[in-house]
Amino acid sequence: MTQAEEPRLERVVVLEGGISSEREVSLLSGRGVKEALASKGLEVESWDPAVDSVGGLEEGAYDAAFIALHGALGEDGSVQGLLNCIGLPYTGPGVTASAIAMDKELTKNIWRANGISVPAGVRLTAAASDAELERAIAEFGADGVVVKPGHDGSSIGVTKLDRDALSLHSLRAALNAAAERDAAEVLVEEYIHGREFTVAILDGKALPVIEICAPEGSYDFQNKYYTDVVRYECPAKLPEASAKALAAACEKAFAVLGCRGWSRIDALERADGTFALLEINTSPGMTPHSLVPMAARAVGLSYADLCLRVLGLARTDIA
Repeated sequence: MTQAEEPRLERVVVLEGGISSEREVSLLSGRGVKEALASKGLEVESWDPAVDSVGGLEEGAYDAAFIALHGALGEDGSVQGLLNCIGLPYTGPGVTASAIAMDKELTKNIWRANGISVPAGVRLTAAASDAELERAIAEFGADGVVVKPGHDGSSIGVTKLDRDALSLHSLRAALNAAAERDAAEVLVEEYIHGREFTVAILDGKALPVIEICAPEGSYDFQNKYYTDVVRYECPAKLPEASAKALAAACEKAFAVLGCRGWSRIDALERADGTFALLEINTSPGMTPHSLVPMAARAVGLSYADLCLRVLGLARTDIA
């Protein structure tokens, strides 16, 4: 099968679960995708790398794989490489784009080099000296800082310190908390106190912009998946020119990383009305609280039709 051909879709496998900190979210996503694809008449099975053998993927005679894995070994290029090796078309970006997108700092560097605005910040480890932390406070802490693991998702391990709460002691504690999730790399970035948005990209094109209105700006793991306190505006209430500018920036951000299929990009609005792109999620959530299905509904695409559309974009890296 060449990259230009549409995969035959009769018997498919949904990859879910995994071993990352986002396992439970992945299982929720997988459940929804399986039910949706089955409702469209497809024969659907599941594969969980935490409990199932690789042989099951090879012996399953599947036409395509829907990756509903999140986090390490699920959207970092690892399982994508495996699927390339066995010739099974899969959803989302390929190995290189997935690996780059999982590295938040590398992603920012590529976006910055291509004229895409990102937050200012620095990459540190848990072993950072007091002098390095003081330098980060001086350079990026005028309005506070955000501390996050360099390779994790779903806001796990993220600490926001506003200007009044920022000190050497609080920054050290936040650094240590993030390092528990990612010992190799922690990002300390400027705290942009602005409206929060997310943009789903489907086959290279942006779906309607969503504004995330979280209580006190706390769009954390709990509020993302297990409460109903967050309000969403879709389409976001933005001037038309601003919405188009954000959508165009996200389409460019998707393209310059070499992504294909689908993804979701998070952004913040600065005080001057411009946008800073935060990160890209190459295997977006598909839970009842997830945002890509919300954006798809705004253009008349049901959850089940979205799943089928994403699956129809399944490819391998091998032409």
